[in-house]
Parts: sequence; structure tokens; C-alpha cells
Amino acid sequence: MRVPVMNRASIDAMTDETAVAGRSLWADARIRFFRNKAAVAGLIVLACVTIFALFGQFLTPWSNEEVDWGMLGQVAEVGGPSLENKHYFGVDELGRDLYARTVQGTRISLMVGIVGALISVIVGTIWGATAGYIGGRVDNIMMRIVDVMMAIPYMFVLILLLVVFGRSILMLFIGIGLISWLDMARIARGQTLSIKNKEFIEAAIAIGVSTPTIIRRHIVPNLLGVVIVYSTLLVPSMIIFESFISFLGLGVQEPSTSWGALISDGASQMRYGVPWQLGFPLFFFIITLFAFFFVGDGLRDALDPKDR
Repeated sequence: MRVPVMNRASIDAMTDETAVAGRSLWADARIRFFRNKAAVAGLIVLACVTIFALFGQFLTPWSNEEVDWGMLGQVAEVGGPSLENKHYFGVDELGRDLYARTVQGTRISLMVGIVGALISVIVGTIWGATAGYIGGRVDNIMMRIVDVMMAIPYMFVLILLLVVFGRSILMLFIGIGLISWLDMARIARGQTLSIKNKEFIEAAIAIGVSTPTIIRRHIVPNLLGVVIVYSTLLVPSMIIFESFISFLGLGVQEPSTSWGALISDGASQMRYGVPWQLGFPLFFFIITLFAFFFVGDGLRDALDPKDR
């Protein structure tokens, strides 16, 4: 019998097919994510904004509270961006360095968005996975609680908490986290219902694995794809909520600041011909939101089982 001779091209083709066949779903999702130019651009923008928030303060001698007395009272004339005075973004109406305050506002707004989204994802995933897996009366009770809480105006509850218990970052975290997990709970429950009767779940039940262990080790890990996508879309929502509250004057208080507070102050100064006070924080606010949306869309397309 004649043995077929395999050339180098045939061997390379077989190697590539073997590599593709043995590639994990996460590796495949990563490859498709990095093929999405908008998602990669959004990821780069988020990395740059994060670096700016963490290390931007080291590029200026001014602090966010320090007043440049030479600029006080003449901000519209000489308070614009200047390399000579190291006011890279100019100063605000009180003579404080806008660059330093934008760095602090970026740090606080990102922290509120990420922590709020983290609370929402953790609480919502556990609640929804538990309700969906146990089912029956427990599911009905847990989801009716979610329905009742969703009927309460979210912004009204957050404003009420800040007014009653004081305006602070901690209360902002608590107020956002208490309500924002409701949508995540519904999403997690729906996904749990679609996988609770799979073979690996039935095998775990057959060998006597407890319900909490099944939820922790089998249900929740299979929700990671949806959770990751939703969390990237939830962070900008949290930032928008925080910025709106701070714009109303109920969020972060002086001497701290956030994007919403900076935009509010900048909007009030536009009548005096001070565009930089609004322009710089608004720029960081917009590019960050769009970057999160692009990354979220890229992750959704990469992790969508229908596209595999």
C-alpha cells in the first residue's frame, strides 16, 4: 500500500486545525473581542483614563484644594490653561487648579461606578441564581420582592437616603448598591432557569452535592459571561447616576469633587466666558461612557453563544 507523502503546508494546516479545535471558549471569545476595533479602542481609552486617575496628580504641583491667589478674581482674564503656571486645565472660579480637581473627580466617579456595579453584580447574581435554581414558592417570594422594589422610583430613594442620612460617598455607595442589583437578579434568574436542568447539574444532584455548593460551583460560573457583559454596561449607568446626583448638589461634597460636581460648576461659569471649566471634565465624562459602551458591546458579541 502506498503511503501518502505530506508536505510542509499539509502539516501546518493540520496543526492549525488541531489548535483551533482544541481552543477553549474563553480563548475564542478573547480572539473575537480583539478583532473588534471599537472595543479595543474603548479598552485603550479606559486604560488611559484609569492611569490618569491613579497617577495624574504627580504631574502637577497643585493640589485639588490649593488656591492660586494670583488667579482669584480674574479667572476669565488669565485663568485659562497655562503651562507657565502649571495650570494645565486652567483654574476654577475660586482659583483652584482644575487639572488636580479633574484628576480627583475622575478617581471618585470611577470608584463610584465600579464599586456600585460590583455590589449590583454580586447581590443580583446570588439572588437571581438562588431564586432560579430553587424555584417554586421560594422563587415566587424572592422575585415578588424584586418586583415591589423595582416599582419604587430609584432616584427618589437615592435622594431620600442622601437627605436623611447625610451626603457622603459611603451613603452614595449604599444607596446605589441597594437598588441597582434588581435588573441583575432578573437576568441571573433567567439564565439559571435555562441551565438548571442540564446534565452536569443532574449529575451533581445524583452524587449528593448540596444546593449551596451547586449554586456556587456550577450555576454562578456558568453565568460569568452574562455577568461580565452586564457589569461593563452597568458601570456607566452608575457614573451617570452619581454625576446627576452631584450635579444637583446632593452627591460628593467639598472639598472632594466628581465629574457631576465639576460639570455643574462649569455650566454655571459659562456665562462668564470660562469654557475650560466645563469642557475638560465633560470631555473625560463622555469618552469614559463611550469607552464602557464599546467594551460592553465587544464583550457581548464575543461571548454570545450564537456567534460561535
